[in-house]
Amino acid sequence: MTVPESQPRVRHPTEIPTRTPLRILLRVASVACGIQFGWALQLSLLTPYVQELGVPHAWSSIIWLCGPLSGFFVQPLAGHMSDRSTSKYGRRRPFIVVGCGMIILSVILIGFAADIGGWLGDVGEKKTRAIVVFVIGFWFLDMANNATQGPCRALLADLTGNDHRRTRVANAYFSLFMAVGNVLGYATGAYSGCVTAIHEQPITSIHDVLTEESSHPQEAFFWEMFGTFKYLPGPVWLILSITSLTWIGWFPFILFDTDWMGREIYGGDPNGDQKYSDGVRMGAFGLVLNSLILGITSVCMESLCRRWGSGFIWGLSNIVMFLCFLAMLVLSYVASVADYGSDGVPPTGIVIAALVIFAILGMPLAVTYSVPYALVASRIESLGLGQGLSMGVLNVSIVLPQVVVSLGSGPWDKLFGGGNSPAFAVAAVAAFASGLIAILAIPRSRPEKSKIRQ
Repeated sequence: MTVPESQPRVRHPTEIPTRTPLRILLRVASVACGIQFGWALQLSLLTPYVQELGVPHAWSSIIWLCGPLSGFFVQPLAGHMSDRSTSKYGRRRPFIVVGCGMIILSVILIGFAADIGGWLGDVGEKKTRAIVVFVIGFWFLDMANNATQGPCRALLADLTGNDHRRTRVANAYFSLFMAVGNVLGYATGAYSGCVTAIHEQPITSIHDVLTEESSHPQEAFFWEMFGTFKYLPGPVWLILSITSLTWIGWFPFILFDTDWMGREIYGGDPNGDQKYSDGVRMGAFGLVLNSLILGITSVCMESLCRRWGSGFIWGLSNIVMFLCFLAMLVLSYVASVADYGSDGVPPTGIVIAALVIFAILGMPLAVTYSVPYALVASRIESLGLGQGLSMGVLNVSIVLPQVVVSLGSGPWDKLFGGGNSPAFAVAAVAAFASGLIAILAIPRSRPEKSKIRQ
């Protein structure tokens, strides 16, 4: 009986997935610059502007409520739909383009709200129609930002795949371009500026486009999204919880940063007072400094997280945020008892201290804009969820605390005399708690050697 000769094994080379060049990640992340320009202009001027239109300070936070509510629905829905899109233009690109168009429309509505209100019949100091136009524009702006930003972050996650280091780099790029947009937007709010446009250059399509469709009918989207929470592992729940506490800390600052400068530091009145207007412009300048520090920190983000661990950097940044909010409370008290002199100009030292606080807050803001997204993108991949839906799940943990702050800040202000200090006190407590949890609960990974190449 003859034994047949064994056939020689033929080794087939393993197909190595093509790594997306960093220049492509830069192009995708640059979308954040355009998004953030209009958003920064809005953030610096919204609270003062609505008060100039006649909305009481205690109610100004309620107008912000429409933003988190739209974000609660729009970003998860846009991410879910982009995960399943089979458009010939790509899964994410149509949502980004439509979102950019909505941003243009909303900024026009917001910028000309008073004029449109006058055309519709507003007379005298009563500007009801202008307020309605403004709120509609703001609603559209937030929906547009969510419709654009969610798919853009999901596209970055698609392009980086399971490479955690490149995921951190991509989100750091996104944070960097948000800083650039912030600088341009806040500088425009502080002084005056112009808008520049560049020609769009399409990026190369990704290779992992979904080509198979399920033969079963899809579940209703929101049931599917909330159903995913049941399967989230403990580490993801921890990230979502820390994110919620972090944004309870950030949202009062976003709501009242320039208003705080105009009221508490400059001692102005929103109803047509020049000191208040000077304070708002100085606050916008402080946000320019904030964005510069944000950009510098974003460049260093990947190396910091690689050396010290993402959880430790996140927690440390939130402790810095806590100290800054505590300093704002102290500075508010010092300004309330300081002698402003006959001209009513605040002491130079108080203004410089306020600007320093604004600038330092750029460091934790850079971490907030990048680290949670990178952590979720790297940990949720094993669940088989689309990156668009995973970004939507993270967004839920961001908008829910914003709803709480929006509903609570008005009553807090009334209860404690109409200032911004109660909201900042809550922000300080939330920042400290989130920082402590992040340092103690998120395990620190061993230092990694960077292997990222162009």
